[in-house]
Amino acid sequence: MQNRGLVKFFAILFALVSIYQLSFTFVADGVKSDAKAFANGDEQKELDYLTSKEKEIVYNLGFTKFTYKEVADKQINKGLDLEGGINVILQISVKDVLKTLSNDSKNPIFNKALAEADDMRAGNQDPIDAFFAAFDQESKGTVKLAEIFAHRNLEEVTFNMTDAQVKTIVKRKVSESVDSAFRVLTERIDKFGVVQPNIQKLGESGRILVELPGAKDVDRIKKLLQSTAQLEFWETYKSSEMGNFLMQANEVLKKTEVAVKPAETAKAVNDTLGKLLTDASADSTATAAGNSPLIDKMVAYGRGPILGYFSSKDTATVAGYFRKPEVKSLLGGEQRYAKFVWSKPTTINVLEKQIVDPAKTPNSKKVEVLELYALKGNRQNQPAMSGGVVTDASDKFDQMGKPSVEMVMNSRGAKDWEALTGKAYAEQSSIAIVLDNVVYSAPGVTSGAITGGISQITGNFDISETKDLANILRAGKLPASADIVQFDAVGPSLGQEAIDNGINSALVGLLLVSLWMIVYYGKSGWYANIALIVNLLFLFGILASIGAILTLPGIAGIVLTMGTAVDANIIIYERAKEELRLGKTLEEAVKVSFSWRGAMSSITDANVTHVLTGAVLFIFGTGPIKGFATTLLIGIFTSLFTSIFITRILLEWSIARKNNLTFVTSMSKNWFTNFHYDFLGKKKITYIFSSCVVIISIASLFINGLDEGVDFVGGRTYQVRFEKPVEASQVADELSDAAAFGSGVQAKVLGDKEQLKIVTKYKIEDPSSEADVEANKILFNSLKKYYSGDLTYEKFVNAYDGKTIGVVSTSKVGPAVAKDIKTNSIWAVLGAMAVVFLYLMVSFRKWQYSLGAIAAVAHDVIFVLGIYSLCYKFMPFHMEMDQHFIAAILTVIGYSMNDTVIVFDRIREYLAGKTKGSFNEIVNRSINTTMSRTINTSLTMVMVLLIMFIFGGESIRGFIFAMLIGIVVGTYSSLFIATPVLVDSISDAEHKRIEDLHNNAKEETV
Repeated sequence: MQNRGLVKFFAILFALVSIYQLSFTFVADGVKSDAKAFANGDEQKELDYLTSKEKEIVYNLGFTKFTYKEVADKQINKGLDLEGGINVILQISVKDVLKTLSNDSKNPIFNKALAEADDMRAGNQDPIDAFFAAFDQESKGTVKLAEIFAHRNLEEVTFNMTDAQVKTIVKRKVSESVDSAFRVLTERIDKFGVVQPNIQKLGESGRILVELPGAKDVDRIKKLLQSTAQLEFWETYKSSEMGNFLMQANEVLKKTEVAVKPAETAKAVNDTLGKLLTDASADSTATAAGNSPLIDKMVAYGRGPILGYFSSKDTATVAGYFRKPEVKSLLGGEQRYAKFVWSKPTTINVLEKQIVDPAKTPNSKKVEVLELYALKGNRQNQPAMSGGVVTDASDKFDQMGKPSVEMVMNSRGAKDWEALTGKAYAEQSSIAIVLDNVVYSAPGVTSGAITGGISQITGNFDISETKDLANILRAGKLPASADIVQFDAVGPSLGQEAIDNGINSALVGLLLVSLWMIVYYGKSGWYANIALIVNLLFLFGILASIGAILTLPGIAGIVLTMGTAVDANIIIYERAKEELRLGKTLEEAVKVSFSWRGAMSSITDANVTHVLTGAVLFIFGTGPIKGFATTLLIGIFTSLFTSIFITRILLEWSIARKNNLTFVTSMSKNWFTNFHYDFLGKKKITYIFSSCVVIISIASLFINGLDEGVDFVGGRTYQVRFEKPVEASQVADELSDAAAFGSGVQAKVLGDKEQLKIVTKYKIEDPSSEADVEANKILFNSLKKYYSGDLTYEKFVNAYDGKTIGVVSTSKVGPAVAKDIKTNSIWAVLGAMAVVFLYLMVSFRKWQYSLGAIAAVAHDVIFVLGIYSLCYKFMPFHMEMDQHFIAAILTVIGYSMNDTVIVFDRIREYLAGKTKGSFNEIVNRSINTTMSRTINTSLTMVMVLLIMFIFGGESIRGFIFAMLIGIVVGTYSSLFIATPVLVDSISDAEHKRIEDLHNNAKEETV
């Protein structure tokens, strides 16, 4: 081999760099272990320990030193499925941004286009492009975009601009708004206290990915991320001022609403604003209970600025009452601009709709409620003051020792605040402090106007709430609402199980593959194993150097790399054996096998098809699937380097030492040899068999369909562990009750009978954090009877170290994201087949080769889909159609092409040679010579996949099963579908030309 010294130099250098890069992961893991030991289960203590180490030197190499923060930044990061944590995709509302850019235009065409843009959105089309398409369709040229966006707040747009010019500006402004949201979220998360968070924009879709390793408080995280921080200060109406309206509304509603029973659950809160702010005097809107739609829904009567206390389940109904035209018409004068809003949830003790002191009234009932307020609005629907004047915020304690938030205002804000509080003092009214349309407190002013611009928000807070609220106010408001369109949470215990499963499958796979190579190839098998170990070192070194995130599918990609790594060696060794049989010396045989005429053309073609399908998977995949594609692609290149260069160096070293390499052992020397099978003679049988399989598969797809997961249809998924086995059908029936999630709930055993996977579409269209909390509480209330002991909602839903029962993993996929995933999946499969078709046509220079390969791949894909359609209802593991399944299909396409290319390469070689016989005999003989490599390469892949299927864990079992079936079917199709299609598509004239050429040749090549 030429330049052997240079190859050795780079191999050693590459190995040293890989070891250096991996050393950071070992050091970081050591510090984390020390933190766990120090904290002894206290999560905050563990986090504080790691934070204290950030600037401390933890890795000293002598010539350079690294702090823990620098070490942590260079380690291989584990994905959430391995480490546990929370993954969120937020959709910044482009609709809100467009409304702001249009200065809240009332143009009917603009607003109709906004409303219809989501429905018209095609596949993964960007929201802004969907709006432009909807606007063009609605306006039909009658209204120009400049008429909508040309105003003093957007001076860049002028009335004489074309729609194309306006679109460019609006697109840029929307992108700037998403960038602004990205900065705000980054600042919030940086202050939240999560080690190594990952925040990134997802293209131009307006979506932002947030990964929080180790985060455990699900509800708190959602609230932190979704809060727009729209802080406002509003004057309020007293309950006495709105009392007549409430009574009149109640009388009107009696004519249209069904009689209701008095509500029995609710809650309230008393807030203060520093020592100068306190609640106003109590009033009442009491009335007798009976057929009173509005009053009967009150848990307790109102007082001060509070119109009444209502149960959370009734808030939507009550809000609907106030939107009725016949009710709105009861408001006259300035009250017609009144804005009805709710408080944050709180608890009160109530007896006969009166708030009481539980110490003095032991028979009272403690309930959770929301308070109803009426804010003094105006024609412009603007608050008395906006939160833009707040320059700083911090979490404090009020005079009563309760958690509060202190705000500091700028000079203009301080002046406006003084005027507003002075007015409230004179009128003995209250000021509502409203954040994201929720009243946090509404205190009165008792000691005159407040000067200095410093004030407090007090209320029913805990310490974590005031910390988050202060964080949100400091970071600033989001430019638009942020909806959670996809959500995943994995508990640390489940992550540790995934790590254990991944390590076990990798070690067993490595052991079996290595053992097979030794048994089959003897001493040369040892060289292949050394190359395999070097390959893994390079692979992990690259993953560490590029900051890749290792996921469970990523580990699957690493295990598959073991199979591909030995595949190349198998092709080289099999070629060397053939050359030895032809009488060449060992040195000549090795030289030929590493030449383009030998094994290199097959290896190149096979790996290029792998790279193409892997690249498609990387482009269209998200999250863990992108991690799988990353390890797969890196593994292909490291495998090629080690197989071609490291193995050759070892072989040539052995030859130089006069070692006798035969590439067989006494046990394997006669295995898979002397095949004389008439493959083409059996094509009618295989055509009939495969046609029947395809027809049955397609029929099943139409009749049974596929078990489409939430990735494709949207929904909420919960992985729940119980203390003892439960009946999945019973749990599904209970959760399908109208009092729970309603119809359509699925519950399936996941691995052990103590663990269920529960799927529901409950309020999946509602992206709010409130809907998520509501779904979580319904699940808890429905399932808590299956648990003994004092299991709280927080322990059931949130993650913590050592958690063994409750929700261990949860995910949510909104309809828009599901639609995008489905579109990407279709394009990924079609794109992979298209690029491979084009490559093979260029490489083999005949379209017949591409046709044969695509026919085999289509056969394999339909076969796998058919198996999943026929079997998903009764198989003991899940066979869902999700992103993992699509990744498996694309992998099947790659490996099916691999086998087909190996066969085709040999056919091409024989057709260009001098072998005598008919066309079919020449093709048959070429196929028979590939059987040893075909069986060997497929066998090693099946071996590692079986190991992963057994040891890899429940979460990827369906994913591995698809690949396992695909590899077996792909081996069959490369021999019995691809080759016959190739032969049948070549014309009879070409058959005769090749036969004449071969049979008139002077020599025969065997």
